[in-house]
Amino acid sequence: MGATYDFDAVVDRRGTWCIQWDGVADRFGVDGLLPFTISDMDFATAPEVLAALRARLEHGVFGYTSWQHDDFRSAVAHWYATRYGTTIDTGQLVYGPSVLNQLSQLLQMWTAEGDGVVVHTPVYDGFRKAITGLGRELRGVPVGDWAALERELARSDARVLVLCSPHNPTGYVWTAEELARTAALAERYGVAVISDEIHADFVHEERVGRGHVPWTRVAGDGRWALITSGSKAFNFPALTGSYGLIGDPDDRAEFLRRMETAEGLASPAVLSLTAHIAAYREGAAWLDAVRAYVAGNLAYVAERLAAELPEVGWVPPQAGYLAWIDLRAVGVDDAALQRVLVEREGVAIMGGAVYGAPGFVRLNVGCPRGKVVRGVEALVRAVGAVR
Repeated sequence: MGATYDFDAVVDRRGTWCIQWDGVADRFGVDGLLPFTISDMDFATAPEVLAALRARLEHGVFGYTSWQHDDFRSAVAHWYATRYGTTIDTGQLVYGPSVLNQLSQLLQMWTAEGDGVVVHTPVYDGFRKAITGLGRELRGVPVGDWAALERELARSDARVLVLCSPHNPTGYVWTAEELARTAALAERYGVAVISDEIHADFVHEERVGRGHVPWTRVAGDGRWALITSGSKAFNFPALTGSYGLIGDPDDRAEFLRRMETAEGLASPAVLSLTAHIAAYREGAAWLDAVRAYVAGNLAYVAERLAAELPEVGWVPPQAGYLAWIDLRAVGVDDAALQRVLVEREGVAIMGGAVYGAPGFVRLNVGCPRGKVVRGVEALVRAVGAVR
């Protein structure tokens, strides 16, 4: 009989310096709101990960550490083989403190100030900040608009396509055919691809009938990097740590040189390595269980919206724990909705304008069901108050 996990249990995160709970006033201007915001979960990580971390802490010595060893490399290879049926070349592995840090390094390697960087819209705000913060020009194309994608890739100063796979915030899971088509377009126009796959482990395969396809399976001969982390699926982003695969040996060497010299990041966080190895070797059952629980949360959201706001026509995302909800059909004013949510309902829900999509909201349901109920009911009441 498999292990059971209590995802209904409430873990009090207040007073732990976490951004979602303790930092809510920074974005919403009010303390004490019930948050459904930044994309981490309210669940404790897998027991297997916690056990490995405790054992490492008991050792008591936390000196400079290497990630370039078989314990880590083989754990990543095992995960890709068992989760995605994919054999990776562990010689292509690189390491960094976060996915966004890796993105920044790759953009600095492959682009110059003023160059075009193509993204799918709506766009994760971390991408926007990284791209524009480096002085590159962000060029958005709507998810699924292939003509616009080719038009942007064909521009003479387009240098990089930043692919979010699965897509954040929509939760869309690209098919193998779509990814191969993307790779062919990028190669045709000489555009490098950086594929952020941090949401890959949360694909709801049972509902959408397909799984995640790693970029390595479609990459071809073009310049590319896959960047990811176990921190999203297993909920340990505060440990810091991510890894990537870079196809070209010279690009890989340059990335590592930058990390070890210019960035001074030769030594990774040992607890992140410990967590990744335990998650990838022993955490699959927990991940399957938490993903199923989150799917139940998303089904509840769909049920309540169908009953109270049927004109929205909302269906759960194909991946992730972020409910991306299009409220344009009910004609609510974004600012008015946020005022009611904050001032009357006492909840914090991300507005779609953060991702370049006014009229939407992004509701994080990576939390116990009781919290989801409070959030959805607050949203329904708030929409009713301002429509």
